[in-house]
Order: sequence, then C-alpha cells, then structure tokens
Amino acid sequence: MQNIQISSTLRSTRSLARQALTVITGVALMTLAAKTQVPFWPVPMTLHTLAVMGFAVALGPRMACAIFVAYLSAGAAGLPVFSGSPERGVGLAYMMGPTGGYLAGFLVASWLTGWFAQNGTLLRRVFAMLVGLVVVYAFGMSWLLAFLPAAKVLSVGVAPFILGDLLKIGVVAAASMLLPHVKATEKAAND
Repeated sequence: MQNIQISSTLRSTRSLARQALTVITGVALMTLAAKTQVPFWPVPMTLHTLAVMGFAVALGPRMACAIFVAYLSAGAAGLPVFSGSPERGVGLAYMMGPTGGYLAGFLVASWLTGWFAQNGTLLRRVFAMLVGLVVVYAFGMSWLLAFLPAAKVLSVGVAPFILGDLLKIGVVAAASMLLPHVKATEKAAND
C-alpha cells in the first residue's frame, strides 16, 4: 500500500515538474515569437499569433492558457517579453498601450482555440483557430478605440495583419497534422 502511495506521489511530482517546464519553455518560445519580426507589407508582423494558436492546438486550453498567463505575468513584472519592449515601454505601462487589447485577446483565444480544437479533425482545428483570430481582433479593435478614431481602427488594427495571420493559421494547421503521430509516440514512450 505504501509503495502505491510513493509511486503515485512520484508520478504526480514528475507531472507537475513537466507542466512547469512546459510553461517555462512556452513563455520563452512566446517571447521569441513576439521578438521575431517578419518583413511584411504594409507593416512588419511578429509570430505571436502562430505561437498562441500553436500552443492552443498542440497543448489544449489549460496548458495554452497557463503559458499565456505566465507570459503576461512576466511582462507585467517588467521583463522585456513583448514585441515592442523595452523600446516602447515595459510592464503594465506597455500592456495598457495600444496593443493591450491584442494581448488580452490572445489570452482568451488561447483558451477558446484550445477548447474547440481538442481531439478534433483538421477542419475543426482550422475552425478553432479562426474563432481565436476573431476573438483577438475583437479585443484588439475594442481597445484601439481608446487610441484611434473609430474610422481608422479596422484599417490600422486588422487589415494590415489579416493575410499574415491567415498564413500563420495555415502553418499551424499543416503542422497539426503531425499531432496524432507525436501524441502516440509520446504515449508509447511513457507506458
């Protein structure tokens, strides 16, 4: 009986350590995605959307949301994890700036996308990411209204990014076709 408790405790500790490592790695990758500028017209873009959608589809809603909460916490604490930091500010000051709505949208999208994509077909995963993208844009545009006239919000806050974001969704969708194989390999390794 005692061996079963010890074994269960060890598995639980390993699982917790693995989850913590996943979150830390996710925050590092999210930061790298935010700092990676891809030359695009009319404005350069980052790989934020790719990372958010990728984590949500691959890891599910809880882990994707945990990664993004940790990422936002690191940014709120003043670490230069955001795309424009430290050049355009750090911490809560940066988060309250024009891109704050997109950051909040990414948080909600990480949960919704992961939830809709769970155990889904490729079509369901694409649908989940499109829902997530609509959420990101809705939060982003709503927040931008505090900084821009309403007539400019769509042309500044969505139009320059839509093509790039759809391409990123395509990349994640293509990569997600490998998920069943990866999960089966991981399950076999853990058994």
